[in-house]
Amino acid sequence: MLCTVIFSFASFAQGQAKGDIEFGVNLGINGSTAGNSNGTYDSGYGFNIGASGDYFFSDRWSLKLKVIYDQKGWDGLFVDAADNFYEGHFNLNYVTVPVMANWHFGGKRNWYLNAGPYAGFLLGAKETERGDDYKDAFQSTDFGIALGIGVKIPLNDKLKLSLEYDEQTGLSEIYKTNDFKKISNRRSSFNVGLNFLLK
Repeated sequence: MLCTVIFSFASFAQGQAKGDIEFGVNLGINGSTAGNSNGTYDSGYGFNIGASGDYFFSDRWSLKLKVIYDQKGWDGLFVDAADNFYEGHFNLNYVTVPVMANWHFGGKRNWYLNAGPYAGFLLGAKETERGDDYKDAFQSTDFGIALGIGVKIPLNDKLKLSLEYDEQTGLSEIYKTNDFKKISNRRSSFNVGLNFLLK
């Protein structure tokens, strides 16, 4: 039923043209963890809030820049610089900046797929149950690949509601010191937002 409603509304959306610019804001729910090829920690949950700018090269292609406050983390183990193991709920908060190539499809170009690199800048890292601060144990930056799929539902000529699912896969080590296999962030999110046509 929900899919039918989305398809019905989305069918009225008009695709953008070369030179158009959209500004967007969004709020999302995150599921995140960290790990390597040997496995991952138990998932933790948080939220994200972000803004984006989307420049259209044609009705099919655009380049989107996002700036996101991202809550990442996990439930499980943490290893400090002295190889001491701790158990708990670990929150890593980042400002994440993805640069995404967007491919718009569908009859009205209202659906899109996107992918591109991201850089994350660590704001803080804490174990929430004890309140311990572990920021100094983590790298200040996180790099990886982001990808997503979404749809825009028109509300009027200048305003659209967006629904998006996206994932981030870290490629860099998150610990400053790690004598084991590289540990990287992993995060998925469902986002709801508004897009404003500026040009």
